[in-house]
Amino acid sequence: MSETAARRDAELRARAEIDLAALRANVRALRERAPGSALMAVVKADGYGHGAAPCARAAVAAGATWLGTATPHEALALRADAGVPDDVRIMCWLWTPGGPWREAVEAGLDVSVSAPWALAEATEGARLAGRPALVQLKADTGLGRGGCQPGADWEDLVGGALRAEAEGLVRVTGLWSHFACADEPGHPSIAAQLARFHEMTAYAERQGVRPDVRHIANSPATLTLPEAHFDLVRPGIAMYGVSPSPEIGTPADLGLRPVMTLSAALALVKQVPGGHGVSYGHHYTTPGDTTLGLVPLGYADGVPRHASSTGPVLVDGKWRTVAGRIAMDQFVVDLGGDRPEPGAEAVLFGPGDRGEPTAEDWAQAAGTIGYEIVTRIGSRVPRVYVNE
Repeated sequence: MSETAARRDAELRARAEIDLAALRANVRALRERAPGSALMAVVKADGYGHGAAPCARAAVAAGATWLGTATPHEALALRADAGVPDDVRIMCWLWTPGGPWREAVEAGLDVSVSAPWALAEATEGARLAGRPALVQLKADTGLGRGGCQPGADWEDLVGGALRAEAEGLVRVTGLWSHFACADEPGHPSIAAQLARFHEMTAYAERQGVRPDVRHIANSPATLTLPEAHFDLVRPGIAMYGVSPSPEIGTPADLGLRPVMTLSAALALVKQVPGGHGVSYGHHYTTPGDTTLGLVPLGYADGVPRHASSTGPVLVDGKWRTVAGRIAMDQFVVDLGGDRPEPGAEAVLFGPGDRGEPTAEDWAQAAGTIGYEIVTRIGSRVPRVYVNE
């Protein structure tokens, strides 16, 4: 079977439709929230499951001037093959010892440094590449994850970066950090982290650091904390039209539109009697004579097994619920006696315009967050881009 035919068959089974017009509109809406700041479109994890390269191009078309990834390999792939202009800056921040520092320097990537070992490897990469490394120093202002601790550790890192800069091996392009609880409005850690970020950036600048950008604002901070916008904001999940948290509001409340619609074609519709066990373990039995519909998506495609017996699906204009366990490749819905034709569309989530569930509905059903719902959709589900 040809690659084209295989993809067509896959699309007949299921598809994740990606509305790039919605993504562009979301980027414009986020830029309006931070009019004095540049915008970094975060496209890590294959664009949160939406496709990194198409989403990067759409974001740049809507005014993003930076792209952000977690791993250097994601960033190198974007620089090599995403089709974005060379003057769009690309930053990556999740490094481990022995990473592709030389390749990153040669590609002109901005690399995050949180510790002396990373600074040493970045400078060695610069020596090998014969050009300065573009380094952004990350401060741990209270998240307790990546980043350099305040105090003596920060002073040592700043001093080392300035010495490397004086040798022509490094250019310190940024000072940055990340919030722990920006998706919980009013959380006391927010003000504490902002104060610490001011202190740590002020120290670095007193020592002679002249960064291109200072940044700490993720999606929720971009939406709700103008005092955290600084020179650059880094929206991720909001760019894809998913709210960072219900406490902040729905996508519609925030002026955003979900970008992904996940759907499948019913593989089978059949009549069964009452008391009929459904799927593994028979955690669901039919309450009476009914029809069952087989949806050809499962946890191998990223549909969360934790949403067994709770996940919502729109079939033939009606909300249905997953009946029993979600299996690796398929799950069942009880159609209550209705008999849609095989091949009828089953919509797991989308913007909600047609009454379909949203990613947040699935997040609540699975006891997780909207980020995970869209990001986990696997490669077996073809992405179909519209409004490109």
